[in-house]
Formats: sequence, structure tokens, C-alpha cells
Amino acid sequence: MQLQLIDGLPYTSVTITYGNEETNIENVLVDTGSASTIFSSDQMREIGISPQPDDPLHTIRGVGGIEAVFSRVVDSVLLGEKEVHDTEIEIGGMDYGFKINGILGVDILLEMGAIIDLQDLKIVFK
Repeated sequence: MQLQLIDGLPYTSVTITYGNEETNIENVLVDTGSASTIFSSDQMREIGISPQPDDPLHTIRGVGGIEAVFSRVVDSVLLGEKEVHDTEIEIGGMDYGFKINGILGVDILLEMGAIIDLQDLKIVFK
């Protein structure tokens, strides 16, 4: 899977499936400094994911500050040709002052067996 450098950071796109819906999400930061994966609530609404009373709530902290998010198990996350099933993601506002629709964190990168090749700007899989 090819990466794209934007402002010196590696970005990719992923496809998320939930129920009978699927969406391709561009501008997803590949972030080995993030323990979890988060996507924009605006993007997730497109496939019918919105906060529900029984959703687990979390507070996440990062360079951009503190944000309240909820989590949901999605049917699949597809990165290039590698797919993980029944995996938990976090959903939040992601209002960080620049165009970003998601952060692909270590949780899913590990589950996929991702190898990040920064010299050739790509992700390959074991």
C-alpha cells in the first residue's frame, strides 16, 4: 500500500465496512505513536455509525489535546489488500485544525502485521 507524505507525515486511505455499508476514507494518518485507531465522526455517519447510549466512551490524549470518543466494533478495516475483521475503532470529532479523517494506530497496524517502509513510502504485510 502506497503512502503519501503530507506536511512531512505519512497518510494512506482505508475502507471500512459496517453492516451493509462501506466507505473509503482518505487522509488517514499512519501513526505508530497512537495506541488506538480513530476515525472522524463525519466519515462514520456515512455508514450509519453515530453515538448510541450503550457505546463505550473514552478520553484520549495526544499532541492535539484531549478528546472524548466512543468506540464501536466494525465488520472490517481494509488497507490495500490486507483486511482485519471484527475490530474495534474509536470515533470522534477530530477537529485538530488540519484536514485529517482518521489515525491508523498501532492496534490495527499490529493486527495486520504491517511493516512501514519509509524509504519507499509504502506499507507491506508479513
